[in-house]
Amino acid sequence: MFRLIFLIIIFFKISQIIAYSKEIPIIVISPSKAYQSKGIVGSDVSVITEESINNSNKFFLHDVISENLNGTHFSRTGGVGTNALFQVRGLPKRYTNVYIDGVKMSDPSTSDNAFYFNNLTINNIKQVEILKGNQTSLYGSGAIGGTINIYTKTSESEELNKNINIITGSNNSKNVLISFDQKIDNFDYLLGINRYLTDGISAMTHNDEDDSYRNDNIIFNTGYQINDNYRIENNIRFVKSLLNYDSTNASVVNVNDRTSDNEMSYVLKFLNEGENFKNSYIYNKYYIKRNVQDNAKTRTNYYGYRDSLNYVGEYNFNLDNRIIFGLDNEFEAADFDSWATASSLKSDEAIYSQYFDLQLRPIEKLYTTFGLRRDDHTTAGDFNTFRLTGAYKVDNFTKLRSSFGNGIRFGSLYDYFYDTNIIIKENLKPEKSYSLDFGLDKSFIEKNLDLSMTFFYMVYDDTISNWSSHKSSGSGYTIDNSAGEVKSKGLEFSGNLKTNFINNIKLGYTFTDAYDGEDCDDPDSSCIDEMPVRIPRHSVQTKLSKKFGRLNTHLTGKYQSNVRDYGNINNGFKQVILDAYSQFNFSATTNYFGYEVFFDVNNIFNENYTQAYQYSVNGREFNFGFKRKF
Repeated sequence: MFRLIFLIIIFFKISQIIAYSKEIPIIVISPSKAYQSKGIVGSDVSVITEESINNSNKFFLHDVISENLNGTHFSRTGGVGTNALFQVRGLPKRYTNVYIDGVKMSDPSTSDNAFYFNNLTINNIKQVEILKGNQTSLYGSGAIGGTINIYTKTSESEELNKNINIITGSNNSKNVLISFDQKIDNFDYLLGINRYLTDGISAMTHNDEDDSYRNDNIIFNTGYQINDNYRIENNIRFVKSLLNYDSTNASVVNVNDRTSDNEMSYVLKFLNEGENFKNSYIYNKYYIKRNVQDNAKTRTNYYGYRDSLNYVGEYNFNLDNRIIFGLDNEFEAADFDSWATASSLKSDEAIYSQYFDLQLRPIEKLYTTFGLRRDDHTTAGDFNTFRLTGAYKVDNFTKLRSSFGNGIRFGSLYDYFYDTNIIIKENLKPEKSYSLDFGLDKSFIEKNLDLSMTFFYMVYDDTISNWSSHKSSGSGYTIDNSAGEVKSKGLEFSGNLKTNFINNIKLGYTFTDAYDGEDCDDPDSSCIDEMPVRIPRHSVQTKLSKKFGRLNTHLTGKYQSNVRDYGNINNGFKQVILDAYSQFNFSATTNYFGYEVFFDVNNIFNENYTQAYQYSVNGREFNFGFKRKF
């Protein structure tokens, strides 16, 4: 904290004159699956715009989100390419659904069916929308903590656009991104090709051998406008990556584990838009193959599949009242070996869902929604969820908002089939939750100072994390629902100030008071802190932007209080406390003969900190590069 105050003082003078700035409305899709102004949304939604992504000079999207958004906590088990995850409002990563162009990205072949951000670069990402709180009534199983929607770019230009980004930096890192896009009569397309290479750092702190990483990815989006009312869209994303990483066991020296991942997502949309009635017919495909080699050179393939057939309808009664309704049909499958099976095991489940979201404006200043959803899981059965939101516009500068809802999360395929010997799978109940939040968004001084504050409370039970002896359900010990409740409550605050001297000042603070009923309910538990693992009670983020002529500069800072983490084989699996840390980054960008040239310094003070027990983090790094649009 003292470093942050010191840098602010020496880097910028105290601003004296407030500059005028006209508000540009932000359009979002995530809160209702339809276009609407962020200013009338009752849910807590944050937006990372295309401009913020382009100005970040980051390689990977998780770094952009971590830099621009408070209320989420990021950690990584080593250097670039290792498991990268976000935790929203003090909940584990498995309680946040992630979508890219509408495709659910969680991996069915993992134990928790969660999404890991490690292979997601910024290749032609247009906008990111983060919904916090229960979103199950719209997004189904798993959206207990929130939902992250990522949208890629399309083309609206009749001229051929050509973009190239080339970056090099510390650890022999190289990044090349090339894209082309154009609209030709009724046809439009965008092609983005990205390659990233690095020698990396050692994943573990017990050795200094570099662990290399490679990422090749392609985005190809096309659209055809049949006529004024009908349109067809295709979105394809493919990623191939290779990561070398260390064994957790410190006794294994100079022998790398390795994972080679192939990931593909595909969207086919048929859109029909009338005067008051809109229809979307959507097919989604997700596929991942992970080839894992351990230090004994044993190779194992893991496969995950998901097919979805969805329908979204929108009927507008008038400008202020409408209903969104839809059908989601999700078919999930996986294939891999586990300790509980003698050979490769295939399994699958399906969820058939129906939902609606009614948006009403009962009085001039009040915007409300009521949503209801039914999910029919082929093993767990039928469950209903709901959501209520309200946004009250006191005036053009003040909005009060609130949301309340419940949620569910069905067990993963791993829970039902792999790591257990369950015979009666219906005995495994889905996890259930409730959440409530209140928020205030306020603008001052002709909207050059924007403040936002949110109080939240969440609780979920029937946690799928316990081991019990159920002879009626299977042989030996099987996975079971935990008796403990997990609770999380807290405060999120953010401010944004524009001035004549400091062009933009952003400050965010999050206080999280959570109770981990999974680990800490047992009186004999070794739990040394009631907070969930890797969740800080206090976190602070700031970003200062200043323009010197043609030179744009940004200084970002982050502080995180200490956290609890699990141990590993090296300490007998005893829980540990990781120390608090702060980190600061600086970037500068200028335009030189049509080239956007930039320079970054990450971790300016070379802070030696830990995000996960005995896993390394990057020290001070330098990156150089340029961007050019032709």
